[in-house]
Amino acid sequence: MSATLASLVNHQVRLAARPTAKTGPEHWQFTEEAVTEPADGGVLVKTLALSLDPAMRGWLNEGKSYIPPVGIGEVMRAGGIGRVIASKHPGFAVGDIVTGGPGVQEYASYTPEQVKRSGLAKIDLRLGSVTQWLNVLGMPGMTAYFGLLEVGEPKPGDTVVVSGAAGAVGQTVGQLAKLKGCRAVGIAGGPAKCEWVVKELGFDACIDYKAGPVKDGLKEHCPKGIDVYFDNVGGDILDAALARLNRHARIVICGAISQYNNEGGVMQGPKNYLSLLVNRARMQGMVVFDYADRFGLAIAEMAGYLKDGRMKSKEDVVEGGVKVFPETLNKLFSGENFGKLVLKVADE
Repeated sequence: MSATLASLVNHQVRLAARPTAKTGPEHWQFTEEAVTEPADGGVLVKTLALSLDPAMRGWLNEGKSYIPPVGIGEVMRAGGIGRVIASKHPGFAVGDIVTGGPGVQEYASYTPEQVKRSGLAKIDLRLGSVTQWLNVLGMPGMTAYFGLLEVGEPKPGDTVVVSGAAGAVGQTVGQLAKLKGCRAVGIAGGPAKCEWVVKELGFDACIDYKAGPVKDGLKEHCPKGIDVYFDNVGGDILDAALARLNRHARIVICGAISQYNNEGGVMQGPKNYLSLLVNRARMQGMVVFDYADRFGLAIAEMAGYLKDGRMKSKEDVVEGGVKVFPETLNKLFSGENFGKLVLKVADE
């Protein structure tokens, strides 16, 4: 092992206990490990930035889901961007910038099997910055792209409503809707976010859920009803949207951020679900990994929008490294983040 690697220490955040509501210090363990050379066919990556997403809260819960829960004692799962610092894999060279699932740690060592399983891939920073590769060009952007276009099936002239409009997925959903000839109405918390969504991103309107009942805002800004509702929050806002559906409307279930920290993990289901029957509407869940074989096509299209200025990408970057991960994660559930939440781990 080189002297350089031998001098490195990997700081990690591991799951210590499963939360039943909001996460706190007692749910995390900070550990250190020596950094070693990768195995034959493996890659060693220095983490530059991590993607913090609402789905991470769901990964902490025991039970059946689209992905196994993080195990007690395991490094917390997280997507991120890093730089290859050692490689015994023919597809990666020292200095390559890569995207993958390093977890909440400063260095990630991938075995040959993990390289395949994690989808570790080189990225081109000429298409976008590191933070943009965690936003519009990353999982949030892919979620917005395939969730809206494949599940929502918007048609020109449709009214598309998206909750969490100033967040990572929501900001891209609304911009895509406009690019596809639709009317875009966002739902966000606070006047600053709503103003940004309309004036900077080009939404037709944005409803401040903190200022009054969402149902009143939907009545005002969707007088002809909702054709596509892209749901990131669940709860009362989902119910309000259900009450405004048009015939054959499509609802995309992407997340339920308002529900993830409920005591005991008890989720509130929709009360107005019979609107689906009355309006012959469809509600469908989506998981971005199902579209992985087409990510390249979506990235190429979205990179084009970024380059020519037709799409914007806003990130809320928090510095401090892995040691501030626990409190930074909770920003997602208090509405503190403005844009895609990114945790900076190291300089490029």
